[in-house]
Amino acid sequence: MPTPSVPSFSDPAHAWAAPIALPSGTTAIVYCEGQFGEQDGKTANGLVRHSEKYEILSVIDSTHAGADAGVLLDGLANGIPILNGLPTAIAHAGHVPDYLICGVAPADGLLSPDQRTVLLDGIARGMHIINGLHEFLTDDAEFVAAALLAEVTITDIRRPRDKKDLHLFSGRIFDVTCPRITILGTDGAIGKRTTATILVRALNEQGIHAVMVGTGQTTIIQGGRYGVALDALVPQFCSGEVENQVVAAFEGEDPDVIIVEGQGALSHPAYITSAHILRGSQPAGVIVQHAPGRRVLGDFPMVAMPTVTSEITLIEAFADTKVIGVTVNHENLTAAQLAAAIDEIELDTGLPATDPLTRPLSELVEMVLQAFPTLSPRRTTRSAA
Repeated sequence: MPTPSVPSFSDPAHAWAAPIALPSGTTAIVYCEGQFGEQDGKTANGLVRHSEKYEILSVIDSTHAGADAGVLLDGLANGIPILNGLPTAIAHAGHVPDYLICGVAPADGLLSPDQRTVLLDGIARGMHIINGLHEFLTDDAEFVAAALLAEVTITDIRRPRDKKDLHLFSGRIFDVTCPRITILGTDGAIGKRTTATILVRALNEQGIHAVMVGTGQTTIIQGGRYGVALDALVPQFCSGEVENQVVAAFEGEDPDVIIVEGQGALSHPAYITSAHILRGSQPAGVIVQHAPGRRVLGDFPMVAMPTVTSEITLIEAFADTKVIGVTVNHENLTAAQLAAAIDEIELDTGLPATDPLTRPLSELVEMVLQAFPTLSPRRTTRSAA
């Protein structure tokens, strides 16, 4: 059952009442007005594709109302409708769901006035709020008062623990004996988390015990057991917190391989999270996610997209690791263009390339097995059986 934390406040004016009983269910509506299927809707996109923690009943986005969320994202129906407004979504559910999840992820991490209104409406109707933005609603007097009145909770996913509970880099990562593979990219919101999630599932289906370590708010909302919202931390603790989560995954799961979600891009002028992920996880291999159909960075149209070869060169110069393959985001590409882009990447880099969403998952698994052949005998033994 979801266990969102009840915030506490040292300021008496913001004192929180006695802990409120959490819902027994996990039903949720995802709010993503005007952004579903877009880069700033990546939290909603991720929840529609994968959620271990919540039962996603619908997505709110009037611009796509009536569509199936899976069809819009990936061309495959998943039975999650896109609806016009919170009242319609509640009527569709037949009851007030347990949670309203803020599924937008704008670059500035702040709510617009219209977004505030919808979330406050959800609170008034008795829904617990899951917020992944940089703007902490548990610091907002209006939201705190509304939640107290409605007897619901607000969970700010990006709120970091107290500094006394954070970790500096310790070197414990060097005691982790299984390979770590980090999914980096050439831009933000390019599909790194999706590729990491798909890869973990595909490896486990082959009998290779893979565990994912998340580094962003969406993975945590999805129910990932190991992870930290890295971009909410003071930089001094970033590498150490990544290291700590990887070590926890290793000690807690005894995996064959750990897959670490990337953030931003090492070359990106606005983000430094990729550097901390490389330092903290010390990966033996990196998979680079690239979108050949993008010409400029998603939230920074004044900056041209890097080439995949330049990103590979930068990663391998920055860290003691090797890029083992390239995964392709097919946005803005026809099927023929995608095939040509994959061929070109393989020719230019000498590395295997695939699109995890449209190509056979065996290609993604083989990318890992080529780089880490010690994982292969398990697969061979099972096939022989």
